[in-house]
This record gives sequence, structure tokens and C-alpha cells, in this order.
Amino acid sequence: MHLLAILLSLSLPSSPVATLVRQPQEKQLTTQAHPNGKWYLAETGHAVYCYGPVLLVKQPEGTLQHVATFCKGEKTMVPLKD
Repeated sequence: MHLLAILLSLSLPSSPVATLVRQPQEKQLTTQAHPNGKWYLAETGHAVYCYGPVLLVKQPEGTLQHVATFCKGEKTMVPLKD
């Protein structure tokens, strides 16, 4: 019985499987320009890209620390290596 059902299903014309054709999408491949920024060496040894000026900030110990402002990423102020 199972053999008969299999042979019958194979003999029936099958419907063509509809393939989805994807339409080409326009992608923005242009890179964003760095607007008036500059690369600095952070106190941690990493390079950071900042847009703002470098400021001298007074530390709690009474010393002055150079910091770059408006940096790309999570931090707005990054201490710089002197």
C-alpha cells in the first residue's frame, strides 16, 4: 500500500517551486568623512578620534591633565598620554 502511494505521488505532475528573486537594493557604500577631527594617543595607549579641543583639566591631586573632548565612542573626555 505504501509503495502504491509513493509511486502515485511520483507520477503526478509536481507544481514548480516558486523561487524568490531578490531585487537589487541600493546600498550606501560611501564612507563618512571625519569632520575636522584629529587622532590622539589616549593614556591607555589606544588611538582615539576626537572632534573637540584639547583642554587642561585640574585633577584632585592638584596636577593638570590634558584631555581630548568630544571623542568618537562612549566617552566625551579622554585623558591623553603626555
